[in-house]
Amino acid sequence: MEYKRFNDTYLVRLNIGDEICASLKEFAEKEGIKLASVQGIGATNDATVGVFSPKTQKYNANEFKEDYEITSLIGTIDTMDGQFYSHLHINLGGEGGRAFGGHLNRAVISVTSEIVVRLIDGQIDRKKDPSIGINLWKF
Repeated sequence: MEYKRFNDTYLVRLNIGDEICASLKEFAEKEGIKLASVQGIGATNDATVGVFSPKTQKYNANEFKEDYEITSLIGTIDTMDGQFYSHLHINLGGEGGRAFGGHLNRAVISVTSEIVVRLIDGQIDRKKDPSIGINLWKF
């Protein structure tokens, strides 16, 4: 992973073998980032993407082990109980134009990934809402 800051924005490049979620955590903790928006593109051949079921209040995981373009990576970096937290969604484009997406659990970079992290002035924490089973922003 390599990155460079421009005012309130970081450009982050992930390399072959880097895992997106772990890399963003390492980066945010090193830079002291508490609140930011995230967007990116790239390529993966090993990803786990979840789809939340309100009925069971659990994420159902789907694994993708072919070559995929990351056509969209979007989400936030914030905190929960004062510690790093990220909420990311991803869309993957495959052979023949097939597309898959959902909540990003993990994705290992197969070629490269270019991620833009835009700092947001402030901090917001999350708290689990037991009525729906997900971690929501606390205002």
